[in-house]
Amino acid sequence: MIVVPYLVRLIRPAVLACCLSFAGPAGFAQTPAPATPGQATPATPPPAAPAPVDPSASADSGAVVAIELTSRPALTLSGAAEWDDGLSAVTAALDKVRDEMAKAGLQPGGKPMSVFTETDDQGFKFTAMMPLVARPEAAPTLGQDVKLGETPAGKAMKFEHRGSYDDIDTSYEAITAYLDEKGLEAQNLFIEEYLTPPKSADDESLEVDIYVFLK
Repeated sequence: MIVVPYLVRLIRPAVLACCLSFAGPAGFAQTPAPATPGQATPATPPPAAPAPVDPSASADSGAVVAIELTSRPALTLSGAAEWDDGLSAVTAALDKVRDEMAKAGLQPGGKPMSVFTETDDQGFKFTAMMPLVARPEAAPTLGQDVKLGETPAGKAMKFEHRGSYDDIDTSYEAITAYLDEKGLEAQNLFIEEYLTPPKSADDESLEVDIYVFLK
């Protein structure tokens, strides 16, 4: 299986985890024992605030970095796919973007990426992007539904996945656990930036940086 319902899990509040953190064994709330006569009942401490983000912390998916992304000009192509065909759909879209970039004589200004905008149990919607060195002065002539746009900007957490795309679900699982632990809430917006070309789903040399945007 390719990328996996962990993307969906990332955008859901960790309701169960929050409930268990304020409950006793098996998730049932505990009633405090009555105070001894003459002894004041200690005040119930307020819930602990979420732990601050530590950019030097590590998760199973690799180094974790808090980052503020700025928008860059890019050529974009929107698409949709089911999870089983996810990698082939993304790579085909990126190939089309590269073709149009070459035809228009534009220079790449970064690594290719896919921006996930909607996910469910069946599949996802995404936008394939190729950043540019600079926005062209004149609007380029583009085909294959490729458009001139901008990469997403905002506060995000950067995680690393090193290994096959078939195993990327383990990285998303680690990301979910990290966000739950830190009390961070994610937007329904994720980026996979491909530092090495995705050749096949079982290519162990694949390097991907995953950006999770925070609310």
